[in-house]
Amino acid sequence: MAYSQKRRFVAGAVCPRCSTMDKLVVYSEDGKDYRECVSCGYKDEMRFPGKAKELPTRVNTTEEEKQEQVQVVKILSPK
Repeated sequence: MAYSQKRRFVAGAVCPRCSTMDKLVVYSEDGKDYRECVSCGYKDEMRFPGKAKELPTRVNTTEEEKQEQVQVVKILSPK
């Protein structure tokens, strides 16, 4: 549940049915989130996808994981 039970307008949102701008409200009812057009009466339940797995970066890896990726490089002498 991402929204409160109080109906709130969404600035810049366009209705999928009548294509009017700034006529959509979002609200929560019975634990489900809805969007509704006050112009044409379109109503739709909004389903949010689950959270995506965070991509591994240098910021969110541990020191042990960084050390596992370190490789020793040997420089060969020209002789």
